[in-house]
Amino acid sequence: MRPAVFLDRDGTMVHDAHFLRRREDLVWYPYTVDAVRLLNRAGFAVCVTTNQGGIGLGLFTEAFVLSIHEEMTRTLTAGGAHVDGWFFCPHHPEAITEEYRRDCECRKPRPGLVNRAQTLLDLDLSRSFVVGDKLADAGLASNAGVRGVLVRTGEGDEVARRHHGAVPGAEHIAEDLMAATSWILRETGHPRDAA
Repeated sequence: MRPAVFLDRDGTMVHDAHFLRRREDLVWYPYTVDAVRLLNRAGFAVCVTTNQGGIGLGLFTEAFVLSIHEEMTRTLTAGGAHVDGWFFCPHHPEAITEEYRRDCECRKPRPGLVNRAQTLLDLDLSRSFVVGDKLADAGLASNAGVRGVLVRTGEGDEVARRHHGAVPGAEHIAEDLMAATSWILRETGHPRDAA
């Protein structure tokens, strides 16, 4: 069983466009590909866990989200990095259709996306981490029983300020995904990879 790092997408890997609904709004942080590649090399499964309630709100379709993930995969591959699994929740409490309007287990901070990844990829959650910029990501870490890291990109700086630097569910607060990756690698005995 492999440990995993569960990455939030918007505000962690790419800029948060507040419902990414146009291809041109997909803007990478410059360190993301390198951070994912370091996690790959250290033996972590890398999974993306993202709430995509815009589907339920009718802002974009599941097909659009899949196409964005395909494009992200191409960028990662070109940089020698890869994501082992893309997991997203299409539901929203105010969804415009009954199909997507429900109190689901997969909407962060509930642990459904992590549980699905664990089942599909045979992951060791006791050695795993969640990295994200929102309170929902820290809550996901807590609810899934893994270690949480809050990044200050996206909404993270405001979340950290609001909680006076002690965010429930976040064991560590990092400046960005690369800093979070370095911390995870040091914590798990990969100091050279963290340099």
